[in-house]
Amino acid sequence: MNAPVPGVLEQLLAHYLGLERQARAAATVEALAFAMVNDGQALFGYRHAVLLIAGKVRALTGISVVEPNAPFVAFIERAVGCLEAAKHLANAAPVRAQALDAASREDWQALSAAEAFWLPLKDRRGEVFGGLWLARDTPWSEAEQALLVQLGDCYSHAWRALQPGKPWRLRWPLRTRWALASIVLLLLFVPVRQSVLAPAEVVPRNGQVVAAPLDGVIAEFLVKPNQRVTIGQLLLRFDATSLKAQADVAERTLGVAEAELKANTQRAFSDAESGARLDLLAARVEQKRAEYDYARDLLARTEVRAEREGIAVFADAQRLTGKPVQTGERLLEIADPAEAELRIELPVADAIDLAPGAEVALFLDSDPLHRHSAQLERAAYQAQTTPAGQLAYRLDARFSAGPPRIGLRGTAKVFGQRAPLALYLLRRPLAALRQAVGV
Repeated sequence: MNAPVPGVLEQLLAHYLGLERQARAAATVEALAFAMVNDGQALFGYRHAVLLIAGKVRALTGISVVEPNAPFVAFIERAVGCLEAAKHLANAAPVRAQALDAASREDWQALSAAEAFWLPLKDRRGEVFGGLWLARDTPWSEAEQALLVQLGDCYSHAWRALQPGKPWRLRWPLRTRWALASIVLLLLFVPVRQSVLAPAEVVPRNGQVVAAPLDGVIAEFLVKPNQRVTIGQLLLRFDATSLKAQADVAERTLGVAEAELKANTQRAFSDAESGARLDLLAARVEQKRAEYDYARDLLARTEVRAEREGIAVFADAQRLTGKPVQTGERLLEIADPAEAELRIELPVADAIDLAPGAEVALFLDSDPLHRHSAQLERAAYQAQTTPAGQLAYRLDARFSAGPPRIGLRGTAKVFGQRAPLALYLLRRPLAALRQAVGV
């Protein structure tokens, strides 16, 4: 006898019970946070979900590491702050645009989906300690809202199980506690040297950039990455098919112009009209000669040669071969392997006061136990976006001894001025408090 085929309601119920089982089976808060923003997407069809704990974003759908300074993260935190100010934080309900400020409404249209649902997470006393921002393009039905409320209770219970609030208090005598507090207070005024960690890369120093001399397509690369080259060595070759045809046409056009000038010069002795055209024909010959010289010059540029000795620094020849490039586009760099410097990308959140000559210690990913010493030379005043999508200041440092191989990456520790231990430990919290309060 065949088993009955489960209906749609039975499948939805099974999926919902699976979400609860996965939440309660999470071994860490990180695993639970990942399940809260990702596992319910198939059931509720939301575009993205955001988990906030104590007003800060802890997890995003499809994102492994949350960037605190990202525009979307800032919008979510500001929008939830508006809900808290409007006393809507404790209610599980669709988010109304009227509860947000003007800036949050504009960011909502640009960064999030049209329909958002706020699902609060509450502790045993019923106080909100976090919540989920769920956004999709279609409105939320009453049945879905009921399921979300039930799921929110499950998520709250699972989070409290992994992070229980266990009150504690010291059982030492009052005199001992005062003595310990005094010692800690004195230690907070001990001057220590500030330092920050940042990703770094060994880059060429005073290298020669080889740029595209013309608009065209790279036909072949004749050198490999980190290959030593000599002066005059052929580095790469552009596709010269159209340029050769252009040079041939210019040569033939020049020949026709010269022949016409010669013929009119011979007839000028007997024909006054031919003599009057000599200046015009001579100018045309010069024009065609200039076009011919320009075509030959472009043809000569199709072969790019090295103008100095060193090693060829670039990523991959296969990615550049057959690629159309424009004049001035960077192709590779020729550098002296004995002349290298350290390029550091210091995140904006970790920026401290650094002076030229500050001590820098580099620990390479390939050799983390060996320290390379360097001195800070330059620090950019303006932050730029890194390939990883973070805002960072560029720092350049000179190695004290022989530099490592160009292209190696690692972590740089940059030392700043001395400051009290309290400032060293509370620098980032104080900066966040100042940004929040505006003092």
